[in-house]
Amino acid sequence: MKRLVILGGGYGGLKMLLNLIENDLPEDLHITLVDRNPYHSYKTEYYTIAAGTVADKDVRTDFPKHDQVEYVFNDIEQIDTEQQEILFKDTHDRVAYDYLVIGLGCEDNYHGIEGASEYTESVQTFSNARHTGLSVCNLKAHGKVSIVGAGLSGIEVASEIRESRPDLNIRLLDRGETVLTAFDAKIQEYVEDWFKKNDVEVLHNANVEYVERDGVCNNGICYVNDVTVWTAGVRPNYLVRALPFEKDNQEKVLVNDFYQVPSHPNVYVVGDCASSPHSPSAQLAGQQGEQIADILTAVLKNKQPQKPKAIKLKGSLGSLGKSDGFGNMLQQPVTGLLPRLAKSGVLWMHKRH
Repeated sequence: MKRLVILGGGYGGLKMLLNLIENDLPEDLHITLVDRNPYHSYKTEYYTIAAGTVADKDVRTDFPKHDQVEYVFNDIEQIDTEQQEILFKDTHDRVAYDYLVIGLGCEDNYHGIEGASEYTESVQTFSNARHTGLSVCNLKAHGKVSIVGAGLSGIEVASEIRESRPDLNIRLLDRGETVLTAFDAKIQEYVEDWFKKNDVEVLHNANVEYVERDGVCNNGICYVNDVTVWTAGVRPNYLVRALPFEKDNQEKVLVNDFYQVPSHPNVYVVGDCASSPHSPSAQLAGQQGEQIADILTAVLKNKQPQKPKAIKLKGSLGSLGKSDGFGNMLQQPVTGLLPRLAKSGVLWMHKRH
C-alpha cells in the first residue's frame, strides 16, 4: 500500500486532492489529509470575518469524502523527513508517508518589530480572523482601529470594516508612497480616492517602530487605538522554515520543475511554501495543486510525468466593501462594480466545485 500524506487543506492541497480523485486513484493508494480544521476555508474571504460582515459558515466547506481518503484534524508538532513521519501536538500519534505534499501556507511576518506579535490582530488563519472580528465588532462607538500594511489584505480589511462600522475611526499605515504598490497606477489612485471619500485615514511612508497594547508608534509619533490589525507581510509556516531543505531569500523551499524537493524527490511543496516567481495567491496555489496531481498520478502509476506548463495567472481582484472593487482583468486595470462582481463569481465557482 502506497501512503500519500497531504499537509494542509487550503487551495493547493484541496485542488490537488480533488484532481487526484477525478483521475481515478490507484487501488493500492491511501491518502491522509492533515489540517487543523475539519473543513476547507476560503482564505481570500477572511477579511469579511474580521469585519463581521459574513458568517463564518459561509467562508468554509466540507472536505470531499472518498473511501481511500482519511482525514486527521490536529496541529502538527514536527515533519520528520528522516523517518518519513508526521508528529502531532498533544498526542503520541504519528502518520507515516511514502509521498508527502506540503501546503501549510503562510503566517504573519512581523519583521522583528517589538510588540507586533503580542499586540496585533491577524487574518492569516480562520481562528485569527474570528478573534479579529470579535475585537472589532465589540468596540464601542467611535473606537479606533489601525491597520498596518496597505497591500491587498490591508485594503480589503480596512474597507470592509469601514462598511461594517461607519462609526469607527480607521487608520491605514502604508510604508510606500501609495497603496497597492503591486497594482496599476489607475487602481492605486482609485483606492486612495475611495478611502478619502469614506473617511479612512491613510498614512504613507510609515515606519512602525513598535506596537503597544493600546497603540502604534510610527515615525516617532505614537497613535492611540483600540485594535491594531497586522497585514504587513507574510512568511512560510514555521514548520516549513524548520525543514532541512534549501530555501530562497524569502524562506520558501526551492523545488524543481515538478514541485519536488531536489534532495527529497518524494516530497512536493505547493503554494506559499514553495519558491516561485509569482506572488502568493489562492489562484497560484490552485494551479500548482492541479499540476502536482497530474505529476503524482503519473508517478503512482510508474510512468514518467510530463513537465508542467508555465503557470499563467488570470489577474488579481480586490474588494472595497460589497459593491465596489478593483483588479487586473484581461491584463487591464478595472475599477468599480465589475471587478467586485467578478470576485464574487470566482468565490461562487470555487464553492460550487
